[in-house]
Amino acid sequence: MTLRVATARELSPHDLAREAARLALEKKAGDLVILDLTGRSEMCDYFVIASGDSEPQVAAIADRVEEGLAAAGEKPWHVEGRNGKRWMLLDYVDIVVHVFHKETREVYLLERLWGDAPREVVRD
Repeated sequence: MTLRVATARELSPHDLAREAARLALEKKAGDLVILDLTGRSEMCDYFVIASGDSEPQVAAIADRVEEGLAAAGEKPWHVEGRNGKRWMLLDYVDIVVHVFHKETREVYLLERLWGDAPREVVRD
């Protein structure tokens, strides 16, 4: 997946999700997937779901996504999980970025909960 950095005015919700995924990859996020919730959820259009192998990596992934999207003019409306670092959530209204500790992700299984949503697996 090759994406260029764009300004927020140029980013559609799907492009914003792909940019968040690209930024997560910079910190070696694993099991990266984008779920298209358009027409399936009133809360947002896309989930970006990523995993880290440790609490410091979870924090680093979330921080990189937040910093990178801020540079493109996007600031999160809401952030959760800064203290625990087992599941960090960055809510950008149109997209929600979930960064899980690998073990925590296996408990919540968001991909199964939204099993009917089209998904895009993201790799380096």
